[in-house]
Amino acid sequence: MSEDQLTVAELAEKADEYLHDASLTPKEYEALKKGIAELTPIFSAETAYFVLGSYGHPEIRRLQLVKDRLNRKPGTYAFLMVDIRSEWTNTYLKFRLLADYADVLIGVAEHSQGGFLVEQGYFTALEEYFTKTYVFKRDYETLDLEQIDTRVTSENPYSGMQTSIFEMLDDGGRLCEWATEDDLVECVKSVWSTTPPSFAQSDDFAR
Repeated sequence: MSEDQLTVAELAEKADEYLHDASLTPKEYEALKKGIAELTPIFSAETAYFVLGSYGHPEIRRLQLVKDRLNRKPGTYAFLMVDIRSEWTNTYLKFRLLADYADVLIGVAEHSQGGFLVEQGYFTALEEYFTKTYVFKRDYETLDLEQIDTRVTSENPYSGMQTSIFEMLDDGGRLCEWATEDDLVECVKSVWSTTPPSFAQSDDFAR
């Protein structure tokens, strides 16, 4: 989709749809107008990846790692929700619009804490999101206690709802398990092996 195909009116119409009985406030409308420019890379890239996960520390560092590896391929634009910096007053609306226009959704799951649990619910509730979602799930079985750098308990890190989502994604070949950050990079490669051109063939990837 080229960048000149999106107008403020079209964005506002989609926003009104998601707000149901409510409507955009003047402040929200102004935020949409300013946000058009920030959305330009999504439409100009060959493939846009919306990377989702926990913004805690050190989890956000691993989101940045995934984003960095994806962006080493020409024609790719990978971004986090926080990268779109316009004054969006409605984070639900911001998430929906970004998820709509991204080509691929990448979830990095480490535990059942934080707002990412809500976003994972949308992956399965909305078919248009589920079919373009890949999740990188952290596996704790091979890790020693000192290797776990979050507050998660390795015995029961995920909720029942997450487990069901993981199973559905695994059935579709869109779940990758990782333990270390090196494994996480391999998960990024696995996405590129299923979404051509193959990123694994790029010399830039390993640097």
